[in-house]
Amino acid sequence: MTKKAVILLSGGLDSSTVLAIARDQGYECYTVSFDYGQRHRVELEASVRVSKELGAKAHKTLKLDLRDLGGSALTDDDIDVPEDLGEGIPVTYVPARNTVFLSLALGWAEILGARDIFIGANDVDYSGYPDCRPEYLEAFEKMANLATKAGVEGDHFHIRAPLLELTKAEIIKEGSRLGVDYGITVSCYQADEQGRACGVCDSCRYRKKGFEEAGVSDPTPYYKES
Repeated sequence: MTKKAVILLSGGLDSSTVLAIARDQGYECYTVSFDYGQRHRVELEASVRVSKELGAKAHKTLKLDLRDLGGSALTDDDIDVPEDLGEGIPVTYVPARNTVFLSLALGWAEILGARDIFIGANDVDYSGYPDCRPEYLEAFEKMANLATKAGVEGDHFHIRAPLLELTKAEIIKEGSRLGVDYGITVSCYQADEQGRACGVCDSCRYRKKGFEEAGVSDPTPYYKES
């Protein structure tokens, strides 16, 4: 019987690698992206490309407007995207974002009969997001099995985070082995309309450093350099 999985796919480096990993593990993959009012909306176009390129069975883009809440540099134009790495939780953190996204993915998974949900959370090259920690993912998995018909009936859900303990360089090496074309992905928090990256936001810095340490040529187009 075919295993089904729902994969949270932003169109960035990490989530694209996760999709490739899930596919390699034999899952029939259903990808979901979120149009939540983010600055870097060009990533939504990337998610469609990646989903098609890596053979997902179906792709959905769900719409919700987190700009109504604001509170993040990604959803509030009055807050600038930082171009220097700082300490603590950065202003690019979007309050409750992963909780909202995982909840919607959980709903789709239950409808599909999928019991595995993949997310590109990472706890090594950690950018300060509290909803990327292993204890958070464990708590969400517990909640998922308390809050769903399938979970209550014993057909348990699993939150899969295969990148959790990998460095960015290790992620890139694994994705390259699995055939991910990183040139069609978008990770930048302030990418332009052509999908070119700024090269200086924290997401770009982690990505550039990862390619350098992996010894893999960086295919990312940049419109400015650090």
